[in-house]
Amino acid sequence: MPKKNETVLPGIARGLSAIDGQKSSEPETRQRTILELAFDAVVETDPEGVVTGWDPRAEKIFGWTASDIMGRGLFEAVVPPGYLEGHQQAFRDLLASGKDLAVSNRMEAKVLHRDGRKQFIEVILWASRLGENPRVTILIRNITAQKKLEKSLRISEERTQLLLDRIEDGCFEVELSDEGRYLFVNNAFCRITGYSAAELVGKSFRNFYDAESARQLNLAYRKVYETGQPLKALEHALVRKDGTTRYVEESVSLKIDSHGRPVAFVGIRRDCTERKQAERLLRSREAQMAHSAEHDFLTGLPNRMLLNDRVDQAIALAPRHGKTVAVLFLDLDGFKHINDSLGHPVGDKLLQCIAKRLVGCVRATDTVSRQGGDEFVVLLSEMEHSEDAAITARRMLKAVAELHSIEQHDLHITTSIGLSVYPDDGRDAETLIKNADTAMYQAKDNGRQSYQFFKPEMNIRAVDRQSIEESLRRALELQEFRLHYQPKVNLKTGEITGAEALIRWTHPTRGPMSPAQFIPVAEDCGLILPISKWVLREACKQARAWVDAGLPLLTMGVNISAMEFRNENFLEGVFAILKETDWEPRSLELELTESVLMKHAESAASVLQTLRARGVQVAIDDFGTGYSSLSYLRKFPIDALKIDQSFVRQISATGEDAAIVTAVISMGRSLRLRVVAEGVETQGELAFLQAQQCDEAQGYYFSRPVDAQHFSRLLTTGIAETLVH
Repeated sequence: MPKKNETVLPGIARGLSAIDGQKSSEPETRQRTILELAFDAVVETDPEGVVTGWDPRAEKIFGWTASDIMGRGLFEAVVPPGYLEGHQQAFRDLLASGKDLAVSNRMEAKVLHRDGRKQFIEVILWASRLGENPRVTILIRNITAQKKLEKSLRISEERTQLLLDRIEDGCFEVELSDEGRYLFVNNAFCRITGYSAAELVGKSFRNFYDAESARQLNLAYRKVYETGQPLKALEHALVRKDGTTRYVEESVSLKIDSHGRPVAFVGIRRDCTERKQAERLLRSREAQMAHSAEHDFLTGLPNRMLLNDRVDQAIALAPRHGKTVAVLFLDLDGFKHINDSLGHPVGDKLLQCIAKRLVGCVRATDTVSRQGGDEFVVLLSEMEHSEDAAITARRMLKAVAELHSIEQHDLHITTSIGLSVYPDDGRDAETLIKNADTAMYQAKDNGRQSYQFFKPEMNIRAVDRQSIEESLRRALELQEFRLHYQPKVNLKTGEITGAEALIRWTHPTRGPMSPAQFIPVAEDCGLILPISKWVLREACKQARAWVDAGLPLLTMGVNISAMEFRNENFLEGVFAILKETDWEPRSLELELTESVLMKHAESAASVLQTLRARGVQVAIDDFGTGYSSLSYLRKFPIDALKIDQSFVRQISATGEDAAIVTAVISMGRSLRLRVVAEGVETQGELAFLQAQQCDEAQGYYFSRPVDAQHFSRLLTTGIAETLVH
C-alpha cells in the first residue's frame, strides 16, 4: 500500500459506490478490484460510528453479517471498551478537518470477533462529505496472524537473550567494518571485561586492547573474513576495566544472512584465567617433580641418578678432548655423633652448609652430588692432570674443617675423601664411584681428614671389610660374641675390686679376631649400637650371677663408644638394662675416652649428671692421650681416671712418661678421683705405681682377660700376695 493514501483514495471513493448499490463503470470496477486486492475488508460508518456499509469480507474478520451489524454502532459491537475513546477521537478529528476528503495515517486497532476472540487490524480512515451527509470509510487489513508471529518472535528473542545472559561464556557480535564496533554483548561478556553493555555496544573492539593485542585480533578477524573459516580458541590477555589482567579464549565466525552474505562477526569469549593458572601450576609441579627426581631434597644437589648420567657423559667426551675425569667420594667424619646429640634439624643444616662449601670449591662445569646420609660424590670433568683432583680434594678438606655456626652451636667436622680417575680406575660411572668409595675408607683408616687415591689392592681390603660386616651381622644374630673379664686390683690390699668387660669374637673361618679388627667396621656400618647394648646386658647379668653365687661384690666396668654415648636413647637403654638384670647402679662403671667427652662437652656434662644422680660411676679411659681441659675435668661428675698403658709401659725407659704418670696420679688425688693404671706388666711398673700411691691397676702382670669361669676362680682365690708386695 502506498504511504501517501491520497493517491488511491479518489478511486476508492468511486469504487465504494458498489457498496451503496450504485452501478459501477469499468474503471470503477478495476479500482474496486485493486481495493479488494489491497485490503481485506471495507466498512462504512456515519460520524457517530453507526455502520452504514458492510463489506462481505468483514464478516470473516468480525464474525458479523451485514444484517447483524448494519445500523448498529461499530464501537459497541467490535471495538473493545479500552479502545473506544481513541478511535472515536480519530473519527472526530477527521470530520472536524472540514475537508471533503480527510485521510488518517495507517493505524492499528484491537477489535473483537463475534465469538469474543481478539483480532488485530490495520486501518486507514477516510472521511468524506456527499452533500450534507458526511461518512467515514474504514479500509481494513487483518494483521492478527502477523501480530502472533511478532509476539512469537519477540518471545523467542527474549528467551534467546535470557539464555545468552545466563550462560557463563561471553557472547558478542561485531560489525563488518573498519571500525569493528560491538553490536551485541551478553551479561557474561560484560562480567569478563568489567564494562557494561552500554560502554561496549557501538564502540570499536580495538578501544579495549593495547595496540599489539588489537593488531593481532584484527589480523585474526581479517583471516576469518577472507577464508570464511572460523577462528577457534584464540588465547590472549585482556585488561579489564579495573586494570586487572585476565586470560580469555576466543572463537569467532561469520554471521551469514539469508542470501549467504556475511553481515557480522559473531563469537564466544571464555575466561580461561583459572585454567591457565592451573596449567602453569601443573607445569611448575611437573618441573618440580622432574627436578626432585634428579636432585636431593635437602641440599638441592644432583642425586645419584643425575650424577651417574653426568659421569657417563664426561667419560664419553674425555677421549675426544684429550682430557681425564676424576670422581671424589666424601664421607663426613663423626657426623652421626652430631646428629644424635644435637638432633636432625641441626644435622640437616650442617649438611646444607657443607654442600654450599663443596660447590664453592669446584668449577661450574663440575658436579657436586649428595648420595644420601653424610656422603657426597664430586665429578671433576675435563681435567688436565690427576694432581688437579688432589688440589680440589685439599681445598675441600680445608673448607669442610672450617667452623660451622649453626643455631648457636659452633661445630667442627672433618671429611675423608677417596679419589678415582678415568680411565685407570674405571671406564664407567659405577666402577669409578665404587673405587672412589673404597679409597675413601682407606683415607679413614689412615687417620681421617685426608684424601687417598684408589689403588687396586684396596679392593682386596674393601672385600675383606665387606666380609667382616656381613659376618658381624650373622654373629649378632647367632650370638657368637663372648665376654672376657680383666680384674682391677687395689694396689694397697691386693684385692680384686672390679672387672673390665672386654668383647671377644671367634670368626667361623678366620678364628679369633682382635676387637681392633672388627670394632671400627661395626662403628662404620652402625652395628656398634646393638653390639654395645649386648655387651652391657651380658656384663651386668654376669656380675649379678657372681653375687648370687656368693662371690664378692665388685664394680663392673664397660666401655662405651662415642656413637653409643651420643645416641638419644643412651640413658634410657642403660637404666633399662640395670632394671632388667637387677644390677646395682653404684656397681656399674662406664668407661669413656677423653675425646668422647670433650667433643660436645656441654651435652656430655648433662648426660654425666644424670648418670651420677642415678648412682652410676664414670671413668675416663685412656687418660692422657686426648685433649681434656682441666676446667671441664673439674666440672665433669666423674669417679676415676684410667692412665693409658702407653705411659705406664715407658715408666722405666723415659723420665718424661714417669713424670706424666706422677702428675696424673697427683692431679687425681687433688680432685679426689680414683686413679687406675692400665697395662701393668712388670714388677718395676707395679713398684713405681705403688710408690706414687696409685689406687688401682690392671694388666697382664695380674691377669690376662679371662672368661667368666676363670674369673670366678680368681674371685675365689684372689691375686697372689707376692704379685702385690
